[in-house]
Order: sequence, then C-alpha cells, then structure tokens
Amino acid sequence: MKILFLLFPLFLLLIPSAAGKHEKCIRRGGFCAVGGCRFPYKFVGVCSALSHCCKPVWG
Repeated sequence: MKILFLLFPLFLLLIPSAAGKHEKCIRRGGFCAVGGCRFPYKFVGVCSALSHCCKPVWG
C-alpha cells in the first residue's frame, strides 16, 4: 500500500506530457494504444512513456 504514494506523483508527471503528443498522433491519423500496436496497425510515434501512436497499415 505504501508504494501507491510513490507511484501517484510519477503518474501525475506522465499526464501533462501525454496531452500534446496525443493530439499530434491524431493529426497523423492514428490513435494512442497502451503497450504497443497489434497487427492491423503500425507504429508511427510515441504518445507517452506507456503508450504508442498506432495507425492502420492500409490507411
């Protein structure tokens, strides 16, 4: 339970950096996916430390 107090500030630091990159990803025609991009999608950028910008392969 004590680790939650340590993880919460780290989580708050990741949120502001993800906001601008999320819009950049949408302008590229993609979306943010936690973890990674699966087959019908390809990697086109980074949204945050934990999520990637994915775009359809045929689009």
